[in-house]
Amino acid sequence: MELRQLEYLVAVADEANFTRAAERVHVSQSGVSAQIRALERELGATLLDRSSRVVVPTQAGRAALEHARIALAAAGRLRDAVDDVNAVVRGHVRVGTVTACKLPGFYEGLDVFHHLYPGVGMSLVEAPSDELVARVRRGELDVALAGVPDGFDARGLQSHVVLRERLVAGVVPRDPLAGGAITLAELAERSLVTLPAGAGVRAVLDGEFARVGTAGSVAFEAGAPDTVVELAARGLGVAVVSESMLDTSPSRQLEPVRIVDAETEALLVLVWRPGAPAVRHMVGQLATGLIPVETS
Repeated sequence: MELRQLEYLVAVADEANFTRAAERVHVSQSGVSAQIRALERELGATLLDRSSRVVVPTQAGRAALEHARIALAAAGRLRDAVDDVNAVVRGHVRVGTVTACKLPGFYEGLDVFHHLYPGVGMSLVEAPSDELVARVRRGELDVALAGVPDGFDARGLQSHVVLRERLVAGVVPRDPLAGGAITLAELAERSLVTLPAGAGVRAVLDGEFARVGTAGSVAFEAGAPDTVVELAARGLGVAVVSESMLDTSPSRQLEPVRIVDAETEALLVLVWRPGAPAVRHMVGQLATGLIPVETS
């Protein structure tokens, strides 16, 4: 039994597809399939159900996956411990970020890291915040910049709060609410434009509506905050974003409206799992480029 066989098994189970798994581990599809077949022969059990286009673990496969993940994590920790002793920074750091991130310090941190550690590979993906946090938990990403509600479950992760702010509504200047205030119940009666499910701002908004026993009417969703503001500026609804999203929008065509009974703040955080020296150095560079608020 080899670690690479366990890595391939986990990749296929996570991706539910041999082609995507092969791309993830940078091995040919036939190579991945052959190694998993060899593992199955050694264990005397079929680990993956290949009867449909979506590959799923069998009962034996689910049992094997639990231990495969533990073994791979232990091997990674062993390598990291040796690297710590030898002061070695190597490997590949997988970074995730919210869609349409506009924080220059984030990209500056990536640039500085690249020049300080040219031998360390980097990759970057954009995704909804809930997916980013989940992928860090699963070990698919090493560090991510994500939007979360205040008080989010950070168990098993380390976090660094970059930004903490309240939700705000944005309306066109001719709207009677421009520059004023609104309650959540009143906001729920308006046609809303905001970020989609999975975004930190949306999680805060949905949670606040649930807290006061109402549900908003979201007419338009957009992954990029600037698009949310642009749609609202065209009179298609009331934008609900964080304060900075409204302040930094290029259009600057909306007037802020304070949501008087909103309690939960929206956070922008770096999240990561304790691990390799390269990850710690990446977190350090990103945190340096961004505004530090608090670390846990």
